[in-house]
Amino acid sequence: MAKQLSEILMEQGTLTAEQIKRAQLYAKQNNVSVAEAIVKFGFASEEEVTVALSKHFAVPYASKENGILVPEREQNLQEIIPEKFARENMVIPLFIEDDELAVALLDPTNMFLLDNIKMMSGKQVQPFIASKSQLLRVIDSFYSNKNLLEEVMNEAAKPISEEVSAATAESDEEVEVTGVLDLDKVSPNSSQYVKQVNAILRQAISERTSDIHLEMFDERVSLRFRIDGSLYERTPPAKESVNAIISRIKILSKLDIAEKRLPQDGSFTIRYQNRSIEVRVSVCPAVYGEKLVLRILDKGTGEMNIDKLGFEPDQKKAFLEAANLPHGLIFLTGPTGSGKSTTLNAVLTTIRTPELNFMTLEDPVEYKLAGISQVQVKPAIGLTFAAGLRSFLRQDPDVILVGEVRDNETAEACLKAALTGHLVLSTLHTNDALGAVPRLIDMGMEPFLLASSLALVAAQRLVRILCPYCKVPHIPDSAMLARIIQEGHLNPRDQNSWTFFKSVGCPKCFGTGFMGRRAIYEVYRMTEEMRTIIYKTQDLVELKRAAVRSGALNLRANGWHKVIRGLTTVDEILSITTADE
Repeated sequence: MAKQLSEILMEQGTLTAEQIKRAQLYAKQNNVSVAEAIVKFGFASEEEVTVALSKHFAVPYASKENGILVPEREQNLQEIIPEKFARENMVIPLFIEDDELAVALLDPTNMFLLDNIKMMSGKQVQPFIASKSQLLRVIDSFYSNKNLLEEVMNEAAKPISEEVSAATAESDEEVEVTGVLDLDKVSPNSSQYVKQVNAILRQAISERTSDIHLEMFDERVSLRFRIDGSLYERTPPAKESVNAIISRIKILSKLDIAEKRLPQDGSFTIRYQNRSIEVRVSVCPAVYGEKLVLRILDKGTGEMNIDKLGFEPDQKKAFLEAANLPHGLIFLTGPTGSGKSTTLNAVLTTIRTPELNFMTLEDPVEYKLAGISQVQVKPAIGLTFAAGLRSFLRQDPDVILVGEVRDNETAEACLKAALTGHLVLSTLHTNDALGAVPRLIDMGMEPFLLASSLALVAAQRLVRILCPYCKVPHIPDSAMLARIIQEGHLNPRDQNSWTFFKSVGCPKCFGTGFMGRRAIYEVYRMTEEMRTIIYKTQDLVELKRAAVRSGALNLRANGWHKVIRGLTTVDEILSITTADE
């Protein structure tokens, strides 16, 4: 008899009995499966649950990592299972062998679906189970029309007077009612500019884009997608179409389409392939016309698994130990866009429990977390970080997340909260983790109070991860190898287990050589020696020496550990870290 999903996950050490009870209760109350509840709470990753379901149903597991979830493109599988059917039923054809069609799907027990596929294909069906997120990505890639964006952009543009009229007069009854732009339900009668906006958004999402840049210059238009931290040119619209496209975005964002002299910020939500995606809009006047930047935030990936971020085991242990303290200060540092919010939200998701009151104060609220009270700051009406934090202290909180400490008032409020029995997590913009100490003292924190309340400081950067489909082996020269050993605090005798790779580029990674990003960290728990230095001298050099003596890895060393495991490249680490970090 097949084991229950919960039994399998407990045997693997993934779930505790208490977590299973919580997931079962949530599933019953919200009419979802236990598997969905487990992923929702962050108790296990989607892939861990899918592997367990594979064992539960005795159905083979398919993923891109094990090489099975890669459809054979030379067998005309798209004709057997059309895109519409694949998306509606969450199924993808993999290959045909003898008279059998292999398919990956979400629910291998759906006999009605399997019978339908058998009738459509005229073949026996071999089911594989795959996770929803991987299925969606493979469906996107397998059925994508790579020339769609170029085709739409190259269609003849209307005169400028008609552009703005078409963009502004476009009737969007569903958008007006729901506040959501559904990219799967676009009318064929939509204007050319609506089609262009939709094509840009679809292509950006399919390429894992974080930001879209559209701007005009003297002789040309530039459309660029930021993918894994770097900007790449894409087919731009005609110059005559840009104003109408920007007007269309302004309408969706409820901005003033007539205002072209001042910067404007807004947002709208789109629905695409069963995903709710928030788009943040920034319009800024420039010499040759308005520049448009769209930030794409996929809400479906909101609750991150801390094991997927990039922590080394001892770093994760140190961070979670500090995060489970009853009171104190935790600061995560790094530049804008380095993933600090993702890390802190993953930590909150991991330590979240009904026995504690969790509250966050953010600008903006990027991830919606179940069971946590989240507040958006609104400086225009007086709801600043400092004012919000003072209000929080009257809400009986246990754990408080403050999005960023920007001024003396907020720093003072954070310290007061920590000293009165609360755990406070926040971020700062400093070059490294220990740089947080002099910055906080400059903001007015007394050294003796900071020394006693500071539990942990950390820093992070994002590195691009090599594409698993096209990376090739690479051996660094002897000088670089010696440098890696020294800076990474590595044992030369372990070299036989190291694997170095370099990027190449292929269709699966859109020619970049990289696929996704992961964080590198430096994580320092406060030792008695470090507290003494903060209290007595505040000497940053001495503080760094004490941190080295504690045995913790700095950013550069953590980066080298990822290089020798074949995750990223030497050049990538050299470009984002310095030797003394």
